[in-house]
Amino acid sequence: MTRYIVMRLLWLVPVVLGVSLIVFTIMKMVPGDVAQVIAGMDGTAEDVALIRRELGLDRPVYEQYLTFLWRSLQGDFGRSAVTKRPVTEEIASRIGPTLELAVAAFAVAIVLGLIAGIVSATHRYTVWDNLATLISLIGVSMPVFWLGLMLMMLFSVTLGWLPSSGAGSFSQLILPALALGSASTAIIARQTRSGLLEVLGQDYVRTARAKGLTEQAVLVKHALKNALIPTITVAGLQVGYLMGGAVLAETVFARPGLGRLLVESIAQRNIPVVQTTIMLLSVTFVLVNLAVDLLYVKLDPRIQYD
Repeated sequence: MTRYIVMRLLWLVPVVLGVSLIVFTIMKMVPGDVAQVIAGMDGTAEDVALIRRELGLDRPVYEQYLTFLWRSLQGDFGRSAVTKRPVTEEIASRIGPTLELAVAAFAVAIVLGLIAGIVSATHRYTVWDNLATLISLIGVSMPVFWLGLMLMMLFSVTLGWLPSSGAGSFSQLILPALALGSASTAIIARQTRSGLLEVLGQDYVRTARAKGLTEQAVLVKHALKNALIPTITVAGLQVGYLMGGAVLAETVFARPGLGRLLVESIAQRNIPVVQTTIMLLSVTFVLVNLAVDLLYVKLDPRIQYD
C-alpha cells in the first residue's frame, strides 16, 4: 500500500507539469499585454518596457516557462498583476468561500443522492422510483447557472426567504449549494440505484434473507456496503467537478470565492493568479482521486494495490 501511495504521489509530478505547460501556453496565446495591465491605462511605453524586462517577458518563451517552474518549486508564484499582492495571499483570501461551497454542495449531493438512489432501488418500478428518476433527469440536465437563476428568482425575489448573493452565513450558502450540487445528486442517485439493484440480486443477499433477517438489516449490513463502491468512484470524480463548477455558482450568486477570482483574473489577463489557481484545482483533483482509491480498500478488503 505504501508503495502504491508513493507511486501515485510521484504521478503528481508529470500531471502538474502537463497542466502548467497547457495553462502557460494558453495564456501566451490570449491577446493582450500583462505588462500594460500592470502599468495601467496611464502607463507610458517606457513604463511598459521596464515592466516587461522586470517580469522577464522580453526573454524567449521557454525561458519564461522554466523560470515560472523554478519559482513555483520555491513557493514563489509571483504577484497579482492587479492588486500587486503575492498570489498565495490572493488565493488564501478567496479559497475559504469556495471550500465552504464545495463541501456544502458535496454534502447535498451525497445525502440527497444516496436517499434517492436507495428509495428508487428498494421501490423499483413504483411511483417513488419514477419520481426519483424524473428528478435525477431534471437535475443532470439543468446547467448550474440556469438553475441558480431559477432558485434565485423563486426563493429570493418572489418568496424573499433566502439572500441571493454574498457569503458568510448559512442562509447565503443554501441556494448556491443546491444549484451546484444538483447534477452530482442526480449522478450519485442513478449510480446508487444501479449498484444496489445489482447487489440485491446476488446469492449472498438471498442467503441473508433466507436466514430470516429483516429487509432493513439485509440492506444495511450486506447490500449497501458493496453497492457503494462504484458510487464512491463517482462521488470522488464529482469533487473535481464541484471545485470547477464553483466558478459558475460563485459568479451567479456573487460569492467572493476562488472561482470568481479566476473569472476576474482571466478577464484582466492576470496570468500569475490564473496559472496558480488552475494548478491548485488540478492537484486537488488528483489528491481526491487518490483518497478515493484508498477508501476502496477499507470498503472491500479483496482489493489489493500491492
